[in-house]
Amino acid sequence: MSKIAIIGGTGLTSLTNLEIVNRELVHTDFGEPSGPMTHGLLAGHEIIFLARHGYGHTIPPHKINYRANIAALKDAGVEKIIAVNAVGGITEKMVPEALVLPDQIIDYTWSRINTFFEEGLTQVVHIDFTNPYCEELRQQIIKAAEVAGIPLIRPATYAATQGPRLETTAEVKRLESDGCDLVGMTGMPEASLARELDLCYASICVVANMAAGKGPAEITMEEIDKNLQKGMADVRTLLEKVIALL
Repeated sequence: MSKIAIIGGTGLTSLTNLEIVNRELVHTDFGEPSGPMTHGLLAGHEIIFLARHGYGHTIPPHKINYRANIAALKDAGVEKIIAVNAVGGITEKMVPEALVLPDQIIDYTWSRINTFFEEGLTQVVHIDFTNPYCEELRQQIIKAAEVAGIPLIRPATYAATQGPRLETTAEVKRLESDGCDLVGMTGMPEASLARELDLCYASICVVANMAAGKGPAEITMEEIDKNLQKGMADVRTLLEKVIALL
């Protein structure tokens, strides 16, 4: 069986249904990952869990060492990564607490180190990124959601913004006109780095709030936390089903 990792984002700094075997501090050629890799059993199957923002949720999106996180998982023998991302909803179906499985992504970030291929190259490397998420893994997640009876919206386009501030109303209007359904801050360069290392990568997004200008009032952290509690409970159930299928 392929070795599987789960990267948890905001609202998922731990897996309560994970039987922890050990935690491993690692170092990579690209620096330190967000925290120790947690080895454990989920639904009786071995996985590795990594909290993207650190286990105390202290690392902002633009400061995450995405290269170290992906490299550490690759070095551990991981072949498949399921990422969990909290996002804002832009289009009509993307309501708070909904689970969404994106199939496309647009990168609006800047100044992030976004490739492994920049030093000591024998030739310039260009990866194909036509379909940024692993379709095989996406189909397994869809099947698991059907088995669990959990609604899963797809397809969808994820807009990756710089953060850590939330977007303006005008920015969200621009994202919508570009064809984006969701907006988050951690989708890139995580997805492209996984592709560079030939890892099968897919994202389960939890809508934490309506994006700027899409809701009746200003966005608050209280609102986000409330919506994530229900959404992440569904994610934990879905992850168990996915791991069992894989």
